[in-house]
Amino acid sequence: MDYKAAFHTAIEQIRTEGRYRVFADLKRHRGAFPYATWTNAQGAESEVVVWCSNDYLGQGQNPVVLDAMHAAIDSHGSGSGGTRNISGTNHHHVELEAELADLHGKDAALLFTSGYVSNEASLSALQKILPGLIIFSDALNHASMIAGIRNGGGPRHVFRHNDLAHLEDLLAAAPADAPKLVAFESVYSMDGDIADIAGTVALAKKYGALTYLDEVHAVGMYGPRGGGVAERDGLMDQVDIIEGTLGKAFGVMGGYVAGDTEVVDAIRLFASGFIFTTSLPPALTAGALASVKWLKSHPEVREIHQERAATLKAMFKAAGLPVMESESHIVPVLVGDAHHCKLISDMLLSDHGVYVQPINYPTVPRGAERLRFTPTPFHTDEMMKTLVGAMEKLWAHCNVARMGGFAA
Repeated sequence: MDYKAAFHTAIEQIRTEGRYRVFADLKRHRGAFPYATWTNAQGAESEVVVWCSNDYLGQGQNPVVLDAMHAAIDSHGSGSGGTRNISGTNHHHVELEAELADLHGKDAALLFTSGYVSNEASLSALQKILPGLIIFSDALNHASMIAGIRNGGGPRHVFRHNDLAHLEDLLAAAPADAPKLVAFESVYSMDGDIADIAGTVALAKKYGALTYLDEVHAVGMYGPRGGGVAERDGLMDQVDIIEGTLGKAFGVMGGYVAGDTEVVDAIRLFASGFIFTTSLPPALTAGALASVKWLKSHPEVREIHQERAATLKAMFKAAGLPVMESESHIVPVLVGDAHHCKLISDMLLSDHGVYVQPINYPTVPRGAERLRFTPTPFHTDEMMKTLVGAMEKLWAHCNVARMGGFAA
């Protein structure tokens, strides 16, 4: 077999579809978020505004977080020493897990190296712990959840996105005595819609199922202390397992699950993605700990963040740009074509100093390609005016439909 040709063909297929990704070479600067320096293919540098960071609250620039990370390096060095089971548990892990359990009103929490790993490892492990477990998964769940459900090898059913009637049909048809789990997200990151947590939990309880809620796009940003949408809605005690990330609103890196002591302990003992992975180093866990603590007592940041998202949505609508309906902080603007989506993204960066990545298949369905904006408390009105003006020019230049041209 001509292996080189096979790899070349695979790459060219992606390129032909308009989905070939070129990473933007960016340098973020401490204290200057959301500005960054972009280095183009010719090596020239220019200043850009970052509009698609998942560092939703700018915590990656918070002096409290940075100081904690520096202090941890000075005190403990760089690496963690290995896996948690052998030599890689340090006191920051213990403190952070306690802080996260408290954030979600749970007995215990368990750290992983990323949100992807926490989902994949935990959902796989649950199928080992509960033989015959049937998992009911929302159709728009993240790839990490899908991977964990598939890798566990057990029976599974996919219910239509946020369709509780379909979920109930599937639950009712399942064997009454079989273990069951409903896996869903609070904020769905591409459309920006929010699940009916109360309704989902009620259905799960009715049919004897556990609930597993992914709050990665909500922790830090919703609820009085940043515990997520479940905290905002007063439902944390009703959800069995809550999964979150430290790499978005908390501005650092890592993932976790929180729940009852025995549930979390069992995942610790069965999850290969935890057992066989080098643990997070002291600097990251110390920074995350400082970030979680700080955001618990600063609800004003969450209020500003919501206002900024609402303002950008209103400005897009006023300009006739096809901003999709979203009840969260996610601001998606529909393009509907992969080639146009990448072209607009490229021109925003090169001609207008605006950095936003195209969102194409398989992240979203074909024909639903979009630009996904994530305004932060640090994006000013002036930045928004500049962005909207650039978008208006490019929408006309690229002949992309405005409001009413696509179904939101």
